[in-house]
Amino acid sequence: MATRTLYLVRHGEAGADGHLTDNGRRQAELTGQRLSATPIAAVHHGPLPRATQTAQLIATHLPGVPVATSELADDYVPYVPEQELLPPVWQGFLDGYTEQEITDGARRARDLVDRFVTPPDQDVHELVITHAFAVAWLVRHALDAPERRWLGLNQANCAVTVIRYSEQRPPTLVVFNDLSHLPEQLRWTGFPPPLRP
Repeated sequence: MATRTLYLVRHGEAGADGHLTDNGRRQAELTGQRLSATPIAAVHHGPLPRATQTAQLIATHLPGVPVATSELADDYVPYVPEQELLPPVWQGFLDGYTEQEITDGARRARDLVDRFVTPPDQDVHELVITHAFAVAWLVRHALDAPERRWLGLNQANCAVTVIRYSEQRPPTLVVFNDLSHLPEQLRWTGFPPPLRP
């Protein structure tokens, strides 16, 4: 019974210029140390600087593991529900996206699932360094929740989420938003202030 173990990491904390802050670089270093004993076969990362830099720092702790840019791990909106399906608190949150961006995001979200969810022919462990929306989409998919429920699934910077896929059973959410490898002052960045403990 072959299993795909997918490790999902949101990029480290970034500044307004889209590059990692000092905190973000430290988060990435500590995440690399955390994952160094994991049998990861490949690292995939989004093309934006904050994801690329996070991947480079994590990869220093995974010698010999191939690292590749993936457009599927980019920052995009995976699904925009009808306005009447959104609770009042989410009204307006997704305003400003063009029809083309919404269509492109939905296509890439389908391709993301097709690429990383399909059980493999042999056991494989892969790391995807991406953005909060992509992590939320894959978690929602693993839980077989309605498409609109990717909203509200928040991922902290350099938090680790793990999902296992097998042909014999439904997807298993093993770990969600684990920050145990980060010291207190580096946890919860990227979370909206009202959700921080």
